[in-house]
Amino acid sequence: MNKIAVFGKPGSGKSTMSKALALATGIQLHQLDSIVYQNNGDLVDRDIFDAAHEQILESESWIIDGFGPLAAFDKRLRAADTLIYIDLPYFVSYWFVTKRLLKGLLVKPEGWPDGSSVFKGSLQSYKVLRLCPRFWNDDFRSRLNEFSASKNVYVIKTVDELNQFVVKSVQ
Repeated sequence: MNKIAVFGKPGSGKSTMSKALALATGIQLHQLDSIVYQNNGDLVDRDIFDAAHEQILESESWIIDGFGPLAAFDKRLRAADTLIYIDLPYFVSYWFVTKRLLKGLLVKPEGWPDGSSVFKGSLQSYKVLRLCPRFWNDDFRSRLNEFSASKNVYVIKTVDELNQFVVKSVQ
């Protein structure tokens, strides 16, 4: 486990699990939101994102948490030696987004881009969740299964598995 891609629907617990994984392994965590967004919450120029993403992929080890542009996501899946797909039920993801929104009214969520509205970000997460079945579907799972011949592939389907992943997977 040196190059780890963590991905899944909004509100699936990617950031929380990735932080715990980074602490347990000592591998540097790169949260895509901090690369995709400027400090004011606007999207960075695509060329700037691509250069930063490429530099991370070329490094010796990394944990990248998030999705980002599709071409970058595909490149990351190919470059990683470990793929962690958090595939919690939709109602859990909706609940986690709602919980983040409610907490965010009082305190900015850890890792949330500076200047970015938690309210607007949560609304965007709800919109993306509605569209997720178009991408996170049987075709994607088949593609992910093909990677298992050459990579470590983990699919986390429950909150309990999510909470235990780092303890059980990192010795």
